[in-house]
Amino acid sequence: MDFNKEEKILITCGLGLAPYVSRELEQLGYEPGITHDAGVEITGSLFDCMVLNLHLSTAYNVLYLMGHFGCESPESLYKQIYLMAWEDIISPDEMLSVVCRVNTPTIDNTMFASLKVKDAIVDRIMDHKKMRPDSGKDKSGVVVHLYWKQDQAWLYINTSGKKISDRGYRTMPHKAPLRESLARAILMAMEYTGDQPFVGPMCGSGTLAIEAALMAQKRAPGLLRTNFGFMHLLGFNDDDWQTIRRQGQKQSKKRGGKAAFAAAPIIATDNDPAALEAAEHNAKTAGVDHLIEFKLCDFSKTDIPEGAGVVVMNPEYGERIGKRTALSELYARIGDFLKTECKGYNGYVFTGNMDLAKQVRLKPSRRFEFFNADLDCRLLKYEIYSGTKRKD
Repeated sequence: MDFNKEEKILITCGLGLAPYVSRELEQLGYEPGITHDAGVEITGSLFDCMVLNLHLSTAYNVLYLMGHFGCESPESLYKQIYLMAWEDIISPDEMLSVVCRVNTPTIDNTMFASLKVKDAIVDRIMDHKKMRPDSGKDKSGVVVHLYWKQDQAWLYINTSGKKISDRGYRTMPHKAPLRESLARAILMAMEYTGDQPFVGPMCGSGTLAIEAALMAQKRAPGLLRTNFGFMHLLGFNDDDWQTIRRQGQKQSKKRGGKAAFAAAPIIATDNDPAALEAAEHNAKTAGVDHLIEFKLCDFSKTDIPEGAGVVVMNPEYGERIGKRTALSELYARIGDFLKTECKGYNGYVFTGNMDLAKQVRLKPSRRFEFFNADLDCRLLKYEIYSGTKRKD
């Protein structure tokens, strides 16, 4: 497979995160094209896909377009895909996974569409190589994505394999954790750079604090991963990938050993011993445990470094966990904590319940819209200074 050939690349992401993906693309020197609710298009090669998988922190998958064609039936789908030279793309020794998104009256069974795609690919390889790859749901090998809408179909190679938002460090999750890509977008909205103290009371499994530490180090998130979909394509050259990795490592402040870089204080607290244990374990897996100060305590007892900084809290919403009536007092206490203990800081509350957010009784200076899975959420910014007044 030609890794130099330029095609459309679709970078998928969580709902509402496309602006943050576009910002990252621009920082990497790419020009974002068409933007969708949950994705951004650019033009590039499979080499570019390798770079994007290494560096993007707010995306889900990097999809490389193999073909766009009219499609009016399952038989047409099979024929169009069979015509592609899969024997030059996938080795018979590889594992193949197929993911389909179908919105057409032609077919009402996504599994049947997946079967047609799989059959076309393995039949073509069998006819040319006299062997056929195994197939299944495991996305550890070659992953093919089909989008079939009305009478149009788009077929992609998923160069990421499993979502790049799954960094691999969250091996001990806690209840209702934030996805890593969402946590990174929240930090970008906060304009966090690692130069100022970061305080994360109610840290849960530690995703925000860990992403803050990775961000402070300027560490490419893909350095935490050892397997990507592009590695399983014919034509992949590991020497090229190692060169891209080394270039990514050069930007990291981590090089030279743990003693070579000390971020501004990063503090994470929680009153749940299980949550703190998970957070410490995950931080160690990510290699940033030495940058984060963990403490078991009520959020109101969190130590706030002097000067300016950021403090972000992600309390329960009363949707998935917790009861709304019991949470009103919690949100009021958050407001008291921000006002009395966090003077000079920018305070942030991430919540999916705006009724409860009113109990903070501080006026937000900005509101950022996010979605946590299918929950409509807001990141509320509070500028805390001496003399901040509560809302009546």
